Amino acid sequence: MANLFESVHLGSLVLTNRVFMAPLPRNRAQADGVPSELAATYYSQRASAGLIVTEATQISPMGKGYFNTPGIHSPEQVRAWSRIVDFVHKRGGRIFLQLWHVGRISHSSLLPNTAQPVAPSAIRANSQTLIATGLAQVSKPVALTASEIKETLDDYRRAASNAKEAGFDGVEIHAANGYLIDQFLRTGTNQRTDEYGGVTSNRVRFLTETVERVLQVWDSGLVGVRISPTGGFNDMTDDNPLETFSITVARLNSYGLGYLHVAETAQNSKGSSEEDLAMSAHLRTLWKGLYVVNGGYDGLRGEEALRTGRADAVAYGRAFLANPDLPRRLQLGAALNEPDPTTFYGGGAAGYTSYPAFS
Repeated sequence: MANLFESVHLGSLVLTNRVFMAPLPRNRAQADGVPSELAATYYSQRASAGLIVTEATQISPMGKGYFNTPGIHSPEQVRAWSRIVDFVHKRGGRIFLQLWHVGRISHSSLLPNTAQPVAPSAIRANSQTLIATGLAQVSKPVALTASEIKETLDDYRRAASNAKEAGFDGVEIHAANGYLIDQFLRTGTNQRTDEYGGVTSNRVRFLTETVERVLQVWDSGLVGVRISPTGGFNDMTDDNPLETFSITVARLNSYGLGYLHVAETAQNSKGSSEEDLAMSAHLRTLWKGLYVVNGGYDGLRGEEALRTGRADAVAYGRAFLANPDLPRRLQLGAALNEPDPTTFYGGGAAGYTSYPAFS
């Protein structure tokens, strides 16, 4: 069995280790969605990851859901991301962009012309988001029309193309954590009666059509998908998650994607429950490609996941946030820096590029 520090093939890439950096929202972009100057330092500091997956990045102005998050839909955003990618590549790293549309998890003050958020169905989430003045209840969404669904799918294709123009090594489609694609997958948020709603094979259609749009731009081996089958973050529920995500994984298998990234528990750094792990173990038996797990892992649990065949790579979130040289620290068994939650979202260099490397 592999260990965390062995190389692994991902499409046409050879990754130097199996310690991935999970996507981490940091809310430090400019108001126009252009990543900050500090982001180049932040990501290049973490270039020793086998793969960096960037913070969630909105595919369009309507995909935005939080204050000061980056986009990949304007020339200025593409140029800024290109600089970041260059910094990572110069340090020998590999980096994928995470493609994101928040759907109903937004606020009208963040959207063009103070529009209402869009979603599969007009169901308001019992959830909050971060706007210019602080935390606020999300706005009530409107249901996407058939033509708006097609436009949104085209937004994914354009964003994927922009990511390629910026020089990224690949892309990850964000289908987790209660955002737009996850909203289509789950019965609690999808009450449509057309070809995108009802039975699971219809609810998974928006995801598979997103994959197909992205594959018009990228080789399949350089595309990943992230799901959160047991996560309830952002007021998410499903009548039969085992069926929903079994069918989802089976459908995704047909595309020969680079990896499946499973958030075994959402917004929880303390690890996964038995239910979470059982679901992940089941999906592992169905998935034919590289299987990446995420959910409060430390070095020992990560090694165990690989040794027992439960995963092919492990994505680390908060540990990577606070430890720019995490693979080296894990390999040496060195102590880890403790993350400072007060600096997670927004701010400057403190708690962003200020964490020291191991000495």
